[in-house]
Parts: sequence; structure tokens; C-alpha cells
Amino acid sequence: MNEALVQARRSVGVASPNPAVGCVLIKGDSIVGQGFHDYEQRDHAEIVALKAAGGEARGATAYVTLEPCCTTGRTGPCTEALIEAGVSRVVVATTDPNPAVNGQGLERLRSAGIAVETGIGMQQARELNDGFARYIRTRLPFITLKAGLSLDGRIAPAPGKAPTGAPVMLTGEASRSMVQELRHGSDALITGINTILLDDPLLTDRSGLPRRRRLLRVVLDSALRLRLDSKLVRTAQEDVLIFCTIPISERQRALEALGVRVERIEASPGGSRVSLKRVIERLGEMEITSAMIEGGSQMTTSALGAQAIDKVSLFYAPMFLGSAGVPLLHNVDFARPQWVHISMEQLGQDIWFQGYLRDPWA
Repeated sequence: MNEALVQARRSVGVASPNPAVGCVLIKGDSIVGQGFHDYEQRDHAEIVALKAAGGEARGATAYVTLEPCCTTGRTGPCTEALIEAGVSRVVVATTDPNPAVNGQGLERLRSAGIAVETGIGMQQARELNDGFARYIRTRLPFITLKAGLSLDGRIAPAPGKAPTGAPVMLTGEASRSMVQELRHGSDALITGINTILLDDPLLTDRSGLPRRRRLLRVVLDSALRLRLDSKLVRTAQEDVLIFCTIPISERQRALEALGVRVERIEASPGGSRVSLKRVIERLGEMEITSAMIEGGSQMTTSALGAQAIDKVSLFYAPMFLGSAGVPLLHNVDFARPQWVHISMEQLGQDIWFQGYLRDPWA
């Protein structure tokens, strides 16, 4: 199963909006076939592995990170392919969250006389597909809130104490490398216009890993204040999407001429700011299965207050910035979160905290 999970990780970035899946076929002590799902190549991981194995698949054990499908979509059902190939045993990490499949693929295999085991490597397999699990059931993307901060909960030095035009780096190289991995596993990145005006970031996936779709860089900019000479605009290749609340203007036309997509969307109730709830719904309509929020205090506080966050990913640097520093949250008036699952890991000198506010698999 560990080998199948290695294959599944190769599927991250190239499978969306489908799940990241890996499969390994074992006969005796040898791997006779293996593969992962690549959306553009159409074949599911099981089919890739079966084609590689050929006649050696008969009598083999298939280790699959996600329940084989039993429905016909862009491809035929993988359950039938495994049955026809003569596989004798199938070990599955986790059931498919898709209601059209959930448990039925396993039953089809069992009814054909194939031995089935489940639950091996389940947590790792599910973490790779939190976005798919959330999206396939709700048509909404899985939203992760990411931030780098000091031990006293500050995301930047006091105003005027840090240079403008460049992001403030609190965390170390190991944390920054992990952030790029998180970006690679996301379909979209969401931020607010204030972060863009202050830091002028690129917001790109610099992991160096392959991806099928460019990371969609989403900016909430109600009044269209985005500068035409910003790094975001200068690097736009139809992968920058601005949500505003004002009517079509010359500035919108200028941005679109430079490769930036602009959409007008309704404002939050009782205000003029872009509705984050509606943005998330719109991203779901675009088959965005996962998105990461990287913003300032205002966006972070409003996103948590609106219960728009599924998971929190915080990188704590070993420093204190003091009460004058910019807080992660301000004017907090919502209830203490009820964590579904939390974990902590050391990355260099930093501490990486992750916590689920909603279980997309529940």
C-alpha cells in the first residue's frame, strides 16, 4: 500500500477534478504493474496498472488507494476490468466518497469472488483527496486557511516596521517548501486586494511538480484597485481571476487586455465587499475542488467567522512580534472551534499545526 500511495502522490496536480489514485499489482514478491491516474490520459490507476501487468495480472493482488469505481463515466468501471483480468484479491485504502460508488465497488468485487480488504493506509489516502471528497458531495471546494505567524499570533511586524512590496518571511526554508507543496495540491489560491497592494506577491506554485491546470490565483477586489504593473498582472496567463462588485469599467477592460479574468459578483450582506461565500460557490461551479486562503487579518477573520474554512494550516516561527504586530485574527466574536482532528510537526525550527474544522469524509 505504501507503494500505491507513492503512485497516488504522483497523481496530485494532474488528476483534478478527479481524485488522486495509485494502484500496484503484486504477484508473489514482485510488482507486475503499477500506475496512477492522470486526467488527460483518461485511464484510471487500476487500468494503467493492469495494462502494464498484462497476463501477469491473473491471480495477482491489487493495492488501490481508493475504492475501484463501478460506474461508467469518461471510462468504463474499474471493477469490471479487475474481474476480467482475473485479479484474486483487492486491498483498498478507503472507500470512494462519491455517493454513486461508495461501497458498491467493493460489493461488486466480492460478488465476483474476489477477496477484498479495506482500511490499510486510509488516513494517508484520504488526505490526498480531501478536495475531491468535499467537492463530489457538495459541489463546493475544500478550503484550507494557511498562515505563517509568530508564537504570539502575529503574521507581520507592526505597520511601518517592514518594507512594502515584498512578503514578510517569518518562517524558515522548510516551512516555505511545504507551503509550495500545499499550493501544488490546491486548484486555487485566494487572497484579498490589501495583501496584493502591500506585498505584491506572485502567488504561484513553485514546487516544480507537474500540474494539469495552472494554479488559479483569485483576488477579492471589490473596487478593482489591482495595479496594472503588479507582479500578478504582469505574469497573468488566464490564471488570475479577480472578483469585484462594481460595474464594467475601463479598468476592467484594461486588466482583461493583459490576460486577467474579471467577474462581477454580489457583495456581502449589508456591505460592499465581495461575498466570500459566493466566491466559493462560483469556484465550485468552475470545478475547483480545493482552494487555499492566504490573506491578512481581515480576510482570515471574516473567513473563519463565516464558517467557510474546512482546514487550518499554520506555520509557527520561533519568535515574538509583540502586541504592535499585525494579528492573525482581530475582533474575534465567533465560538471556539471544535476541532475534528489536529496534528503538529516540526519543520526546521518551525512548528506546523494542522486542524480540521470539518471532516469532508464524514
